[in-house]
Amino acid sequence: MTPHEMIVPNRKIRGFSAILLPFTSTGAVDWPGFEAHVERTAAAGLAPAVNMDTGYGNLIDTTLKTEVLSRTREIVSGGDYVAGAFVGDRPEEAFREEEYAREMQLIDSFGGIPVLFQSYGLTAGSDAEIAERYRRLGQYTDRYIGFELGTMFAPFGKIYSLDLYRSLLGIPQCIGAKHSSLSRRLEWDRLLLRNEVRPDFLVLTGNDLAIDMVIYGSDYLLGLSTFAPDLFALRDKFWLEGNDEFYELNDTLQYLGHFAFRVPVPAYKHNAAQFLHLRNWIETDETHPDSARRPESDRFVLQEILDRMERWL
Repeated sequence: MTPHEMIVPNRKIRGFSAILLPFTSTGAVDWPGFEAHVERTAAAGLAPAVNMDTGYGNLIDTTLKTEVLSRTREIVSGGDYVAGAFVGDRPEEAFREEEYAREMQLIDSFGGIPVLFQSYGLTAGSDAEIAERYRRLGQYTDRYIGFELGTMFAPFGKIYSLDLYRSLLGIPQCIGAKHSSLSRRLEWDRLLLRNEVRPDFLVLTGNDLAIDMVIYGSDYLLGLSTFAPDLFALRDKFWLEGNDEFYELNDTLQYLGHFAFRVPVPAYKHNAAQFLHLRNWIETDETHPDSARRPESDRFVLQEILDRMERWL
């Protein structure tokens, strides 16, 4: 089947949108800005995704993660949201199953769905060994989302073989997987396998450089959508209605994606803070102190992109 033949018109797209954790000029978390962003994301019809890379899930401690979960649960009031389960380790270290279990159970206790970040221990060894670890993690929760992460995002990332991906499809508790290889071909392969083996499984594109993967059957869990959850929701509505304006809005959002997700890719979070500050949605454009930054001149380009979006706002 060619990619053109895979296009699914008038499909209801399911969107999970990462939430930027904003900071004040003093280095404290901007909680009013965070809560407002969770609220507007949920109001747009997207499921908030907290404690992900966009929320510095690999840089913040358990106390802060717990506060994020508590505030998110209060805002979504029983609605769906997902949260990153991150376990930090080093190359050659053993799989830290108990730490994953604690992360997953913490998220469960606040009504969220765990998204399992990779780690060196989780992805080491053969396909069979990795699949067994995911199966074991299923005993700690009713549902979780897997995650394939390219090394351009994190050094512990790994893109799995299709055989291993097929094994994930066979784990009942694994309801989907975020795919962040930035490769259309690899994602198309996963969609074809999903359609054959388990049609209800969520292939969540993490390709911020090809956000039109949703037309082929992917749903999404993106960092880019944190810039404009309102416009992502509108774009998705256009696709459902068969409105050709989908393409023009998608192209504009993609322009933003190519700018923000340039090398070094992790610095997109600073662009997100700059953009949200330009929209008067957060107090400052500060980031976590250990996060990469962009030049201040990026604000001029981001303002130009925001001006292009004015017709849809």
